[in-house]
Amino acid sequence: MITYRDATPDDGAVLGGLARATFIETFGRLYALPDLAAFLAQTSDAAYAAELADPAIEVRFAEVGGSPIGFCKVGPLKLPAPDPHASAIELRQLYVYRPWQGSGIAAVLTDWALDRARARAAAEIWLSVYTENPRARRFYARYGFTEIAPYHFMVGSKADEDILCRAVLA
Repeated sequence: MITYRDATPDDGAVLGGLARATFIETFGRLYALPDLAAFLAQTSDAAYAAELADPAIEVRFAEVGGSPIGFCKVGPLKLPAPDPHASAIELRQLYVYRPWQGSGIAAVLTDWALDRARARAAAEIWLSVYTENPRARRFYARYGFTEIAPYHFMVGSKADEDILCRAVLA
């Protein structure tokens, strides 16, 4: 049975471990080890704990038997979005371990992110998605995200081609 819970400031290690593991599972094969290691070094448990202590950052976990299998993070807009609305926020991360992909977890977490954005009176929500991830691009399009502009997502010294996407919230 899948359950959901909000992260607390004490969840820095949980979030850090899950974020690193799901990133490696999803994208690790794309990078030389020095680039991947440099990127992962920026994602320490302490860095995640500091984020979770910030009331502007919200994280929701999906769990099975009390073990995290996915998460979603929303917070203030950091992406270089062209002409964003002043109230815009960002869906910063959405990852689900591969065995649970396709089970509806991403939909529940995306609905949560959109609800949190609306609760903050955000006019729009932004995210970036890897251009070579057609499944994610189709998924976000179903939620009203429009592909707006290219974006270079840095992993070590490697620049990935991402796409900035925006959903206008009613």
